[in-house]
Amino acid sequence: MTVKYTVKGSVQGVGYRYFVRNQASRLGVSGTVRNCSDGTVEVEATGTENQHYLFEKKLKEGPLYSEVRSVESLQVELTAFSSFRIIY
Repeated sequence: MTVKYTVKGSVQGVGYRYFVRNQASRLGVSGTVRNCSDGTVEVEATGTENQHYLFEKKLKEGPLYSEVRSVESLQVELTAFSSFRIIY
């Protein structure tokens, strides 16, 4: 399944995208992460239901200097990503 996450809070300029990429790699999730102009971070990820459960928990935690206020999720059409990458 593929889920689009929108992460709100202090999540830019604190290593959040690198944290997300590392967690995705650890959990075997593929997809993308990018900063948005409105200050949020957008994550699109493909994995199993259990992988998404664990991944979303990590998105809510974030790295040390982040402050995650909310994580919104929306299941979208299945996308086959070959890896997990940061979009600049």
